[in-house]
Formats: sequence, C-alpha cells, structure tokens
Amino acid sequence: MVGVYRMHSPGGPEVMVWEHEDFPPLTGSMVLIRHTAIGLNYIDVYHRSGLYPLPLPTRLGVEAAGVVAGVGPDVRRFKEGDRVAYAGGIGAYAEASIMPEGRLVALPDEITEEVAAASLLKGLTACYLLRRTYPVTDKHTVLVHAAAGGVGLILCQWANYLGATVIGTVGSADKAELARANGAHHTILYREEDVVARVKEITNGRGVNVSYDSVGKDTFEISLDSLAPLGMFVSYGNSSGNAPAVAPHELQNRGSLFFTRPSLAHYTATTEDLAALAKDFFSVLATGKVAIHINQRYALADLVDAHRDLEARKTTGSTVIVP
Repeated sequence: MVGVYRMHSPGGPEVMVWEHEDFPPLTGSMVLIRHTAIGLNYIDVYHRSGLYPLPLPTRLGVEAAGVVAGVGPDVRRFKEGDRVAYAGGIGAYAEASIMPEGRLVALPDEITEEVAAASLLKGLTACYLLRRTYPVTDKHTVLVHAAAGGVGLILCQWANYLGATVIGTVGSADKAELARANGAHHTILYREEDVVARVKEITNGRGVNVSYDSVGKDTFEISLDSLAPLGMFVSYGNSSGNAPAVAPHELQNRGSLFFTRPSLAHYTATTEDLAALAKDFFSVLATGKVAIHINQRYALADLVDAHRDLEARKTTGSTVIVP
C-alpha cells in the first residue's frame, strides 16, 4: 500500500485527502519511483481549484525526485537504485509514483534530489522561456513579474547570466531585496509604484524587449504597455486569474507586438526535447550562476498548509515537500 493525496471534488486546500492504494504490477516501459522530495508549484493550485480541470477523483502534484524502486520489462535507461526526477503528469503528492521511462530525467551526481524536486519544473520553464520562446541575449531588457517567486528567481539569475538587463516586479521590500540579490538590476514595488511609468523611466522611454508574466489578469495591461516596439508578451501563468483576450489590432497599435501563451508540455513533448532542456538547466546550475533557493520545507502530512501559504503569497523561491 502506498500513501497518496487525492481529491474527489475541486476546491480549497482541504479537498486534498490522504488515502492508500495498491499500485499495479509494472508493465512495458513504466518505472516505480520512491519519492525522497516533492515539488510545490502553482499549477497544483490550478488543478486543485478546478481552473485546470482534471477527471475526478484524481491525485495531485506534478513534480518529484527519488530513487528507482522497480522497472517494467521494456525499460532500458534506468535500473533500481538510480536517482531520477520528473516534472509532468499527475500524482507526485505521494510516497511513490509510477511514470513512463520517457518522462524521467537522470540526475547528475552534483544535483541533489531536493534541488531537483524544488526546481525541475521551474527550471525547465525558465529554460524554454529564455532559450526558446524568446532567446535572450546581452542586447535585451526583460521584465519579470513575480520576480521573487520560484520561476522568477531563476529567470532573474539566468537572464542576468545571459547579459540582459533585468527588471523585476515584487510585492514587498523584502521580496525586492531577494530579487536584486538574484540578478534583478531594478525592482518595482507593484503595490506602490506605477509599473509602466517605472519601466519607461528605466529604459529611457523605450520599454522592454520581453515581458515574462506568470500573474495573468492583474498584470495583462501592464505587460502590454511595458513593451518596446516589436516586443514579446509571454503569458505563462495566471496566479491572479485568466488573462483577458487581446485583439490583434491592439498588438499593432502598441508597436507590432508579439503575444504567446506557451506551455511546458509542448516544449517537452518528446523525450529528446525534455532531455535537451534538462541538460541545459542542469548545466547552468553547474556553473553556479543560477542557484536554487529552497526557502520552505513542509512534511508531506502538512501539504494543506503548504498550499495555503502558497496561495497567500507567503512563500518565496522554491518549496520542498518531504515524504
């Protein structure tokens, strides 16, 4: 029997209940992973609340790391005892899970299981945003919303490493200090300052080349109005609610802008794409130029509290759930 969190109806954190189940025998290329660390991500809130509907009842959680505890007869890349991680699928809030071989990444010796669980989904997201969606160079100025969050801190560090000028929006002075310590050249307190006006001031009236926006509804107009001509609005999350529709002529009127709503699932659709992004992310971690800040740890038994703190914006950086 394996302990798992499951929800039978969408709602608040309390809908996640601890249950036990028997896993089926391993077949084909399936791999059994005994979790040693589990990630906490805002997409978990979207799943739990019903914003991103899942068939019910369902397990929750999309990211974890651990040790291979069993393999199906067709598995070729892994064996029992190997350290692996994944970011995708459903069911990470559990003592163990079964995943297809092709959705797992092997952990290099220098990457701990806690770091992998705390950062793989966020790191892969930052990787495709900076390297694929809008390839950032030292010629660019970037705007990072929620700069003190898990993805935000990685974006700030990595964009800085690539030579870009980094502007981050944050909700408090403490978060501003954290963002600056992690690569943001400028921070804007969005509750106290006019973000667009400050962006234009920092960029001498031009605006930024790209806005990375995980907030959604509350920052939609801000992102559009902060862009330079030919800039790109990358909407990759919606912590404040779904972003509204944008009329094509509004993109033209604001300077022939580009708008995209990317998904990690599409950027890692093949095993090869997943492996390439993971290699890029682990490589930049190895340089020391991007560090993962695990600022919160919760026992798996305290998962409900972890969700409450995440939604209340009490967390910074990355969070690990320990089985």
